[in-house]
Amino acid sequence: MTATLPKLGAPLAPLLPRLELEPPAQAALAGALTAADGVARLEAAGFHNEAARLSAHALHKREAVWWACMCSAAVPDPALPPADAQARAAAEAWVRKPTDDALRRAAWEAAQKTEFRSPEAWAAVGAFWSGGSMSPEGQPVVPPAEHLTGVAISGAVVLAAVRSKPERAPARLVRFLAAARDIAAGGAGRIPPEEP
Repeated sequence: MTATLPKLGAPLAPLLPRLELEPPAQAALAGALTAADGVARLEAAGFHNEAARLSAHALHKREAVWWACMCSAAVPDPALPPADAQARAAAEAWVRKPTDDALRRAAWEAAQKTEFRSPEAWAAVGAFWSGGSMSPEGQPVVPPAEHLTGVAISGAVVLAAVRSKPERAPARLVRFLAAARDIAAGGAGRIPPEEP
């Protein structure tokens, strides 16, 4: 499976402490060596939230932020505040040019104008936490911890899954995980927006 999902080919063991899995989900991972294998086993065992969390931590940061943007777009919110829409736009701008530190900081500025309650806001936070420094420009460099983008993206995906109609979360997570696999295989991971 790793050969077909190269962007989920990371070793599983270093990612496990980030996931804080309950014993049944841990048991589902028995024998898995890569993140791709782990996601597949969790999903097959019905642990969709856990599979999404693993995907958020295992995808490369750029791809993880893009995935969060695709998940948020798949569950449109007609009442989405303009600040949250701008946060997603800022996150997507960073994805297109992830080496641009000004775009990374712009994503953070956009996120700060939100109430941090939307997947769009957390996608932007994930972009900001992807590298560089978290301190203001001109101050001593304070790099973000390596796992922080995964934390933000995991939150974004869960928020998208439960947006407005939380009863749809299980079906949404199935669609989101399919998008993560597509991204991991080199695709765009686009998800058709659901009907209201």
